[in-house]
Amino acid sequence: MMEKNFQAVVVDNKDGNFSVETKQVFLEDLSSGEVVIKVHYSGVNYKDGLASTPDGKIVRSYPHIPGIDLAGTVVSSEDSRFKEGDQVIATSYEIGVSHSGGYSEYARIPADWIIPLPTGLSLKEAMIVGTAGFTAALSVQRLLDNGMNPENGPLLVTGATGGVGSFGVAMLSKLGFNVVASSGKKEAEDYLTSIGAASVIGREDVYNGKIKAMDKQLWAGAVDPVGGESLAAILSKITYGGSVAVSGLTGGGALPTSVFPFILRGVNLLGIDSVYCPMEKRQKIWERIATDLKPEALTSFIYKEVTLEQLPNELPTILEGGITGRIIVAVV
Repeated sequence: MMEKNFQAVVVDNKDGNFSVETKQVFLEDLSSGEVVIKVHYSGVNYKDGLASTPDGKIVRSYPHIPGIDLAGTVVSSEDSRFKEGDQVIATSYEIGVSHSGGYSEYARIPADWIIPLPTGLSLKEAMIVGTAGFTAALSVQRLLDNGMNPENGPLLVTGATGGVGSFGVAMLSKLGFNVVASSGKKEAEDYLTSIGAASVIGREDVYNGKIKAMDKQLWAGAVDPVGGESLAAILSKITYGGSVAVSGLTGGGALPTSVFPFILRGVNLLGIDSVYCPMEKRQKIWERIATDLKPEALTSFIYKEVTLEQLPNELPTILEGGITGRIIVAVV
């Protein structure tokens, strides 16, 4: 039976006084939806970190419960696709942005935004993967759909210690690719090789401050959650017919490149959107995550596990760039 009131992390910006705190809320405080879920786990993503700052430009109205992903058990449902006791995952769409999110003991979510938990994943494992791992899996799938195979040559993964990067390394390695992991953290080499990187290079080996229209061909493709000038440098170093799957902009939104890699080497720039990914494709990707893309020893990807009470103090760390892997939130 659902409690009358329950805990949630609430961000507010009342009269210019910004706050992030764990407090008691009621079901009517949540956004509308056909399915009420008892949340077991959530995760901390870059968007969630931005939501915890007054100038993050993520939250559209206050007060708001952030958390762009969640996994839990259905408590009640007005939709025939789900029933009490079902284990489910809800990520992306407007969750944690304009719709109250996963940093709450209960969430009310539109049925069209929910998928059943795939066989082969526990609720905790689903949130170790979370939006970051789902985005990495989408990136891997797009590379495969564009003809990428291990015989093409080494693949680069940038931002390799982050959520998307870590899972990109592990998933590509599991499929037999020679993965070159790029990171600004020299101390993370052991971690990256333990999850599947064949070699580890520094950020400066990808982008040293100079961008050539065409550079030496080094990698058959790349998973890039960084973007910006680094992405421009990568494109100039991709081998003929190769592909780059880009999913982020932590390195900036501008792309100072030329048409030469595209028209002289046939390079493909593949945009990855995990937010509005169609449900049919979303379910297929989660099925792959639960089977052939599931990394070994998923718990090794946990940087830290925190409670709702601890979460307000942890949210800013995702923006500081010091995290290796994933912060997960144990809600119950």
